[in-house]
Amino acid sequence: MTDDRTAQVPTAFAGRRWLLPSAVADELDPDVERPGRPRRTARDWVVDTSCFLLAVIIGLAAAQTLNNDTATPHPLAVVDQLVGVLACFSVWLRRRWPVGLAIAMIPVGLVSTTAGGAGLVALFTLAVHRPFRYVAWIGGIQLALTPIFFWLRPDPDLPYAGAVAFTELFTLTVIGWGMFVRSKRQLMLSLRDRARRAETEAELRAEQAQRLAREAIAREMHDVLAHRLTLLSVHAGALEFRPDAPREEVARAAGVIRESAHEALQDLREIIGVLRAGEPDDTGRPQPTLGALDALVTESREAGMKVTLVNRVTDPAAVPASVGRTAYRIAQEGLTNARKHAPGTEVTVTVSGTPGDGLVVAVHNPPPEGAVPHVPGSGQGLIGLTERATLAGGRLDHGPETGGGFRVRAWLPWG
Repeated sequence: MTDDRTAQVPTAFAGRRWLLPSAVADELDPDVERPGRPRRTARDWVVDTSCFLLAVIIGLAAAQTLNNDTATPHPLAVVDQLVGVLACFSVWLRRRWPVGLAIAMIPVGLVSTTAGGAGLVALFTLAVHRPFRYVAWIGGIQLALTPIFFWLRPDPDLPYAGAVAFTELFTLTVIGWGMFVRSKRQLMLSLRDRARRAETEAELRAEQAQRLAREAIAREMHDVLAHRLTLLSVHAGALEFRPDAPREEVARAAGVIRESAHEALQDLREIIGVLRAGEPDDTGRPQPTLGALDALVTESREAGMKVTLVNRVTDPAAVPASVGRTAYRIAQEGLTNARKHAPGTEVTVTVSGTPGDGLVVAVHNPPPEGAVPHVPGSGQGLIGLTERATLAGGRLDHGPETGGGFRVRAWLPWG
């Protein structure tokens, strides 16, 4: 059998918070309440410092060009550089007010060439943290004002058309980069949501499988319990209508009543806590026990399976009916799983045990030859079997083996 029957649903995000942006880390872990704004992570400090240094480097380069430009008056150059310094320091506010900072950089960029780096950082932040409509309006205004800026303040090293084309191309690159980063973050969050939904759905399916298993067990117990109580009622009625019966018949009827009541109580212990949904529609249907295991194997062989039955129980009739039913269902589900997940392999069903030691049922199959398509809903039958074995007072283990293949092994009490 394949490993998909024991596959686990991916759990919630458990990575290291300092490796992620603070906004993404909070979105990936929304169950943890943190007062106020998200605190900067180590990654945020590295990125913010890099953006600040980038704005400063671009500003210094622009200041050097500005100082060599004789066409710019000295007072205007001083104001330009002072505004550029303030713009560089305002980069540290980009996470708190991305829209406001990007809007403020529009008039600042018209009067200060040294603030160009800070303006690009603000535009990049806007593209990362806000939807496209904000980027379209603010970025479009900056692109439209670029020709006006170079018309008023020509670049001393580049021609007018080259300066405009280079600046607008660089601005579009920054916007595209920011939108790419935003799309990656949204993809990460969407994968987180899908993983959580898958985990919730898997839990619901597991609960549903357990409930259905309990209902099936309750229906089977209803049939057996009704049979025992009916038998008890018949013998009690015979004693009531024949009080003058011989002593031997009275003792025999009393023994049958005692035994039936004891077995009914045993079945009742198994059904306690099991919830039933609706009325059974198959009352009176005979329930298979361990004695029907040969017929089950024969039926599987007729269907084309290779099945080997190793039955070490010398007297299957001595196995309690409830234990035999559970053992039969475990073998039946094991053969069904092997037929679905490992077609063409030889399945071995082993049954052993003695009174006092318990009954052991094992179903094993080697790995299939070639790839086997995934079967939707895999693992639900094993969940039901585990619930059935637990309610019977036993236990069930299943999973892939070291040498390949798959094994289902159950131990059931046999007092």
